[in-house]
Amino acid sequence: TDDRLPEAIVGERDLQFSYVGLQNLYDRYLIKIKDADGMRRIEMPQSFLMRVAMGLALDEDDPTARAIEFYNLLSSFRFMSSTPTLFNSGTCFSQLSSCYLSTVPDDLEKIYDAVKENALLAKYAGGLGNDWTPVRAQGSYIKGTGGNSQGVVPFLRVVNDTAVAVNQGGKRKGAVCCYLETWHQDITEFIELRKNTGDERRRTHDMNTANWIPDLFIKRVLADADWTLFSPADTPDLHDLYGLAFEKAYEGYEQLAEAGEIPHKKIRATELWMKMIKMIYETGHPWFTFKDACNIRSPQQHTGVVHSSNLCTEITLNTSREEIAVCNLGSINLVAHMRGSQLDEEMIAATVKTAIRMLDNVIDLNYYSVDKARNSNMRHRPIGLGMMGFQDCLYEAGITYDSQEAVEFADRSAELIAYHAYWASSDLAVERGRYESYDGSLWSRGILPPDTLAMLAAERNNGEKPKVNGAIDSPYLQIDMSAQLDWNKLRAKISKDGIRNSNCLAIAPTATIANIVGVTASIEPTYQNLFTKSNLSGEFKTINGRLVRDLQKLGLWDALMISEIKQHDGEIGAIERIPENIRRRYVTAFNIDQKWLIEAAGRRQKWLDQAQSLNLYVANPRGRDLAALYTLAWQRGLKTTYYLRSIQASSTEKYSTHATGNMNSVKIPEATACSINDPECESCAG
Repeated sequence: TDDRLPEAIVGERDLQFSYVGLQNLYDRYLIKIKDADGMRRIEMPQSFLMRVAMGLALDEDDPTARAIEFYNLLSSFRFMSSTPTLFNSGTCFSQLSSCYLSTVPDDLEKIYDAVKENALLAKYAGGLGNDWTPVRAQGSYIKGTGGNSQGVVPFLRVVNDTAVAVNQGGKRKGAVCCYLETWHQDITEFIELRKNTGDERRRTHDMNTANWIPDLFIKRVLADADWTLFSPADTPDLHDLYGLAFEKAYEGYEQLAEAGEIPHKKIRATELWMKMIKMIYETGHPWFTFKDACNIRSPQQHTGVVHSSNLCTEITLNTSREEIAVCNLGSINLVAHMRGSQLDEEMIAATVKTAIRMLDNVIDLNYYSVDKARNSNMRHRPIGLGMMGFQDCLYEAGITYDSQEAVEFADRSAELIAYHAYWASSDLAVERGRYESYDGSLWSRGILPPDTLAMLAAERNNGEKPKVNGAIDSPYLQIDMSAQLDWNKLRAKISKDGIRNSNCLAIAPTATIANIVGVTASIEPTYQNLFTKSNLSGEFKTINGRLVRDLQKLGLWDALMISEIKQHDGEIGAIERIPENIRRRYVTAFNIDQKWLIEAAGRRQKWLDQAQSLNLYVANPRGRDLAALYTLAWQRGLKTTYYLRSIQASSTEKYSTHATGNMNSVKIPEATACSINDPECESCAG
């Protein structure tokens, strides 16, 4: 009998869990069986992690040795797999992937096939992203019936209700995001889908929406020029075009429209832009995502087009009538790799190497309920390694989030993970072979993700190549291009050995797994130092433990301090007896100038072959300020953005304090989908 597995379990590692983390595990992750007394858990936390590790090692040459390697990574909290993997790895039903992206064709039968595929994928804990741009606009002629189309919106109501009806394996809410390009004639109605007024039959309160924005639209906004809306039935090639090719075709269709040859609508670009800004402030939707940055910087340009992102806007993979894109996620716990005020590069390299192997294994072990998803995943083998605990690292290093030092830390930490992730995937290619569609990719041509920024700048500037002298400073793209590692060495290795995965990196929100590990979510700043967290496991009074420890060291943590922090909604900036350096260190999301979040995200995006979930926190939004922020995001080369959160939508109630200083919880209504009221949404892939 091989005793290596039971002997490898370290029970003392249970002490790493916080109460919230353990409660999450107990409620939703530990395997349950039904007996006479109801549902009974048959796992402990460490056996749960070993079960996940064993499931991911099934196809290894020495499954036991690899399972122990995977277990040690998970149980030390240096890396955590995504929620679907934690739910199902090592079970009889191994649906391990996080995200599925699809394109919906302009055909009634295919539309309902896509809705069915959504249901099948969501059933087993998959988050969904749908590209609806090909579907003809309202009023378009239908040749088969001689009638006129009702457009995209009525079908989106069906998608909305399907997401509500089919939850994710009974373990978390079904969730989907639908994407529409900004030139689509239904865009003005699409951006109002989440409004609380209007015809309820044309509203989707439980579904997420996102604008898929071409660069030409932003250019028209900046020039205060007109914008023309078309039905894809009249302009079918626009869907598959991007960059200069899109601009040329789009302007050609505008000429035809002016000549009266095709139907169209004309609007001032700034008018539509401000309507988009107004809606994201009022409803949290649609999100702003950028089509050209996603495509021009995609390693897989030779095999298709990126038509959308996913539920949380970090996945940027090709989709088509034949392929549903799939991504498998996991996240590095960045703060676990801090040594003093610096990241331990050797430890990061070791963690990343094992994590990439675990994620690659998911592709072969995963259950696919739809063949188009299996075929796509096997052909391209994309994975999405992300990070969490970024804010905790800044605390450890004594850096405030709203500072140039934080931007530099974002740059260096993302570079470290990216460099070693691409290296590890190349090592896997030597061992297991390159992914099937490798030939013709940017990887095969010696073009790595940071190299593609010059390509993006050129496309935005009419083909003129930018000068890169430590930075790109072109009319529509400005980004620092400094690097610390030897990318030429990596470039040479990939040219020689290839790479195992078409895409390697994507920074997901990590709301749930960050709770399990007990760190700040993803790349987020601290939401509040004190708030009530409401999720599927219940409500939890949450306080910034690092702040408490620092105040305890100063002898300032007492009942009065608790009361003062509560009175200020978790903010400490106005509490004068707290030293200034502590107040600056623990500044929270709504008190940070959001340009710092965008600047840090721009530096990370330099290294990523996919995208990142980036929330913005604006206390009292004004249209002009929001327009400037989203324009800055575009100018810094971001591929996507996520929620816009505001004080009006997100403020928590104050709650009373007993003489002992204990905190009483406040009832917060449970959201039915990704909610702007919830700082750490439970529907996401993390």
